[in-house]
Amino acid sequence: MPNIKSAIKRVSVTEHKTMRNKMVKTATKTALKKFNTNVSVEAMVAATAAVDKAAAKGVISKNAANRQKARMARVLAKGE
Repeated sequence: MPNIKSAIKRVSVTEHKTMRNKMVKTATKTALKKFNTNVSVEAMVAATAAVDKAAAKGVISKNAANRQKARMARVLAKGE
């Protein structure tokens, strides 16, 4: 454990950010799994929103978000 006040604060802030990032990533993964089990337009809309929110918050990169959305679109087009 750090002794310097600023280092103590950095540890605290990092813990909070890590927790937030985990929550956002988990929600994104859950939305993607729901889409994979139920391939439908509604599930894709929800998953796309979750992926876009994660990208906007900086949890995943914009390229990763676009790649996931493209994969979902390909699966949806193939299924219909």
